[in-house]
Amino acid sequence: MSSTTPAGADNELRSSGAAHPSRAQLTAWRNALFVIFALCGIGLASWAARIPAVGIALQLNTAQVGILLFGIAVGSIVGLIASGHLVATFGAKAVILLTLLIGPIGLVVAAVGVSVFASFPLSIAGLIIFGAATGTCDVAMNVSGAANERAIGRTIMPIYHAFFSAGTIVGAGLGALAEAMHIPLAIHIGALAILLIALLVWSIRYLLPEGGGTDHAVKPEGSDGWRTRLATWRDPRTLLIGLIVLGMAFTEGSANDWLSYAMVHGHHTDRPTGAVVFGVFVTAMTIGRLSGVKLLDRFGRVPVLRGSAALAAVGLLILIFVPIVWVAVVGVVLWGLGASLGFPVGMSAAADDPRKAAARVSAVATIGYVAFLVGPPVIGFLGNQFGILNGLLLVLVLVALAGSVSFAAREPVSAPATAPTPLPAPAPPTGPTGR
Repeated sequence: MSSTTPAGADNELRSSGAAHPSRAQLTAWRNALFVIFALCGIGLASWAARIPAVGIALQLNTAQVGILLFGIAVGSIVGLIASGHLVATFGAKAVILLTLLIGPIGLVVAAVGVSVFASFPLSIAGLIIFGAATGTCDVAMNVSGAANERAIGRTIMPIYHAFFSAGTIVGAGLGALAEAMHIPLAIHIGALAILLIALLVWSIRYLLPEGGGTDHAVKPEGSDGWRTRLATWRDPRTLLIGLIVLGMAFTEGSANDWLSYAMVHGHHTDRPTGAVVFGVFVTAMTIGRLSGVKLLDRFGRVPVLRGSAALAAVGLLILIFVPIVWVAVVGVVLWGLGASLGFPVGMSAAADDPRKAAARVSAVATIGYVAFLVGPPVIGFLGNQFGILNGLLLVLVLVALAGSVSFAAREPVSAPATAPTPLPAPAPPTGPTGR
């Protein structure tokens, strides 16, 4: 194993006497993760903002668009199933590097399939590649983020996901601009892929091993084998957290897949306006995630999750049933705020035990990504039969499910980030725990 692998990097860190990373190293690790989360958001939203153009280019009806989006979901599930073993064996850093190189290539294949060859099979193949890379990277960057959160001793996970949302704002803006300027999809996505890979190469070097070099670094899960990781699926709390993430991922993901389409075909706006409204949604999500840190520290996970589910439900009802565009946009804002915290809180809750973080985050994310697997085609089918706005009523069911089982995300009595003595002596310079 080369020294560039996480195990090798950890050995180098310890052999060099830097068993406890400095504040600067932890901050650089955190900032690199901010960039990585943002890159994932940029890639996803850039594609999502161009979905109406994709449908026109391939001459697809609503149900067929849902089938095309199904490719991302299929790839994501495959990636998630493999992610726990990959992260436990090779470490989060190596997995992030590989997947963020492959993901943009998959998007390019899909874009070329749409705008150059007008090929549905080639397009869906590219989306499967993109989905597999995205699903695997999702687990890896959340495991690395949870480790960084523990090492710093502060609540950070919602901020990581806020950067993902900020990335979706940038991606949606780029998509709207590309639509307004009539830039071909292949050129738009090709240039974007080059930018994403360049930023990845710059940021990946600052990531540290999941142990963070602390004395309480956990035993690598790769040594436990598949049997131990599969046992996670029998843990009731893990499964209930997975249901929270399932409901909130469906709430968030349905906007990624269908919001711009719903504005164009449900509220009869033009395509650039549809892309802008999607940008409003992800802006609201970003604000919700940035402000959510204080709410979580003050009220705890369970009340915040219940309030988020209620807010998302109100926003969806407004969007679906109010025909006035500007009022519908208000509903979109409420929807975005309500959907903002479910996924990051679920990931943080799944990683409460650092020894089992990779396996549990993988299991929870896999359950959550079922929403991305069944969501696009089911909403597409309902939208084709009853109208796309009525098809979004399905999201309300999943929102109610997430709110009803939110008790499972309750903080443990002695959470790693809040216990009085989890960190070694160098911890005080990193600041108060915030809990």
